[in-house]
Amino acid sequence: MGVYRFVLTRQWVCLTLIALVLIPVMIKLGFWQYHRHVHRVAQNQLIEANLRAKPVPMTEVTSPGHKVPRADFWRAVTATGTYDSAHEVVVRMRTSNDDKVGFHVVTPLVLADGRVVLVDRGWVAGGGDPRAYPPVPAAPAGEVTVTGRLKADETSGGSGIKDRKGLPDRQVMLINSGQQAESLGRPVLGGYLELTDPAPDGGPETVADPDHDSIGAHMAYAVQWWLFAAAVPVGWLVLVRREKRDREEAAARAEATEQEPATA
Repeated sequence: MGVYRFVLTRQWVCLTLIALVLIPVMIKLGFWQYHRHVHRVAQNQLIEANLRAKPVPMTEVTSPGHKVPRADFWRAVTATGTYDSAHEVVVRMRTSNDDKVGFHVVTPLVLADGRVVLVDRGWVAGGGDPRAYPPVPAAPAGEVTVTGRLKADETSGGSGIKDRKGLPDRQVMLINSGQQAESLGRPVLGGYLELTDPAPDGGPETVADPDHDSIGAHMAYAVQWWLFAAAVPVGWLVLVRREKRDREEAAARAEATEQEPATA
């Protein structure tokens, strides 16, 4: 074992400690990516199941003040009522299906019992003045039945969008039933309906279905991190054996030099 005493030198102790730290860190990073993969797969399955499910009345799955649970995200829902265009708002800094920046149009739909469903009718481009209310196609008049995806109320914590104050009239940063209930003075069903049908004829651009086909490269990254973790001790052993060989060769050369006869 004396030939391996060099691993107790300061240089090798530091190298070994670094290796010992890297191994669990890489394993943890691998599991982090693995859990992201599992979450993405589960989310894709949830989206697909809820999009394919038969639409149900929105009043059956939510109510004023209700927090939409994750299991109901993207669930197909319907609502029948009359649009209250006078209290329509636009949501700033939203992107179209081809990544242009504009607004989402949210129009209250007043149900027969007086309660309100927030309907995200889709995306519109902004005008020349970002503080001016953008050109918005009018909502259909009279009683309408709409179908869409149930979405949870947006919050700054959940969306990462700062809820700015002092915005121009009828402009908001978040789609939130609680905020709109205060503004309308009416009970508003929790969450909102992202309109899919009827398709707008010259109206706002309908929001595309959420992506539920791709799973990303999280699993590949997980395997990559685990391979890196396995490579660390292998690399350490390779370096130790190389150092041992180099030291033995250096010692042999030194010994050969000492044994060479002195020249006259």
